[in-house]
Amino acid sequence: MKVYINPGHDLDYDSGAVNPNSGLRECDVAAKIGAAVKKYLEIAGCECRLLQSDNLYYDSSYDDRPVAVCADANEWPADVFVSIHCNAANGKARGTEVECYSYMSDGGNLAQCIRNQIVGALGTVDRGVKEMPGLIVLRHTDMPAVLVETAFIDNDDDAALLTDKWDDFARAIARGVTDYECSLQ
Repeated sequence: MKVYINPGHDLDYDSGAVNPNSGLRECDVAAKIGAAVKKYLEIAGCECRLLQSDNLYYDSSYDDRPVAVCADANEWPADVFVSIHCNAANGKARGTEVECYSYMSDGGNLAQCIRNQIVGALGTVDRGVKEMPGLIVLRHTDMPAVLVETAFIDNDDDAALLTDKWDDFARAIARGVTDYECSLQ
C-alpha cells in the first residue's frame, strides 16, 4: 500500500495552532508524529511519501513551494492520504477526531480505523469521525483521505499527551492505516 503522509501546516510559514502557555506549535508536533508514522508504516511494508507544506493545492504564495501536496499525492499515486494535525478551540475542549470527505466511503472507513486506534491506545476523549468535504486535503485528493485531529494543542492536558505520548499517536495512526488495509482484503 502506498501511503501519503501530510503533517499539517508548515515549519517556516504557518505554524498552525500554538499552546498559549507552553508555546508548543502544531507544525512541530505534526512533523514529529508524521515522521514516526512513516517509519512504522515502512516497517509494516508500506511505501510512504511525506510532505509538510503550506501549498496544499496550488494555494501557496511562496516561490519555494512549487509542489502542491494534493497534486503530488494524486500523481504519485497514493492509495491513501493521511493529514496529521492538532485541534484548537477554547483551551477547554479535549479529544481526538478524524475527518473524512464522506462517512459512507473508503475514507470514512479509514477514518474509523485510525480513530479507533488512537482512542483505544491513548484514552483520549472520543470526538468521533466527522464529514468535512470542504477541507482542501479531502476535496482535492483522488484516494481515500483523512485529516487526523490528534488532540487539542491549546488544552494543557491534551498538550501534555502530544508532548509525552507523540510516539503513541504515531503508532496508533500507523496501526489504523494497516487495519484499514486489512479490511480491504
